[in-house]
Amino acid sequence: MTEDPNDTRLRRFEGRRALVTGASRGIGAGIAERLAAEGADVALVARTRSEHAVLEGSLEETAARCEAHGARSVVIVADITRTDDRERLVGEAVEGLGGSIDVLVNNAAAAIYQPMADYPLTRRHLTFEANVHAPLDLAQAVLPSMIEAGEGWILNLSSGTARPWDGPPFEVGSLGTTIAIYGASKAALDRLTNGLGAELYGSGVRVNAVQPRAAVLSEGAAKLAGTKLRPEQVESIEQMVEGSVVLACCDEDITGRSTVSLDNLIEFIADVGRGLTIEVEENDFAAEVASMQNAG
Repeated sequence: MTEDPNDTRLRRFEGRRALVTGASRGIGAGIAERLAAEGADVALVARTRSEHAVLEGSLEETAARCEAHGARSVVIVADITRTDDRERLVGEAVEGLGGSIDVLVNNAAAAIYQPMADYPLTRRHLTFEANVHAPLDLAQAVLPSMIEAGEGWILNLSSGTARPWDGPPFEVGSLGTTIAIYGASKAALDRLTNGLGAELYGSGVRVNAVQPRAAVLSEGAAKLAGTKLRPEQVESIEQMVEGSVVLACCDEDITGRSTVSLDNLIEFIADVGRGLTIEVEENDFAAEVASMQNAG
């Protein structure tokens, strides 16, 4: 991806401070780097600072890529399923970045796929702590300063698994009902997003959720479900990132939505395409965006 240095519109997040959870790899790391590339300072949150025993990527690596864009970054090691860790997160981010948070990206999630017939309570608690309680707790922590400033952006990463199966008969695919608990937590997150957006409407704080068009095979997701998915069921991390960050700089009237990444790219195509050249040989995303522009 190359940038036109004469295009100031590429600096959508200039002077803003962002907090991104689950930033050691995958979608979270991609969003953090995109924000940094366009002027934001970033607080990066995950459970481990250095290399993971199994998965590629780390907070240190994400921080280095963000700082290569000239951004300030602060690394915060925390487990969002723990209330005591959540309580200190925003304070540490504010101290490390030198000011209040303008953009909160709730990306970190617990995805435990297992049939409901034997899904233990401890795992249910873990899933809802990570996917429902943590996003709301962090939102509550950043809201006072956002409301005082008269603007702010809260972005929750959701999932297509929030939608119920059509039927009967039910054609649930290879993952079957193992995604139902995870999907239930994301459905709750969508409802919280809508409710908080409605509650804060008129304050200048935008609250939205975004889900991928298809499965995004980040490092963790690939371990869980990669071998069970067909190519047409997969979306690139880059596409998901671009479809997400448009909601981190959207207008005040765009709030309370649960959206899909590709739909966002179509709706906000002027923002996505401005000044950016995405090499076709690296990713066919550019051709897809171009076709959407021509269709519009």
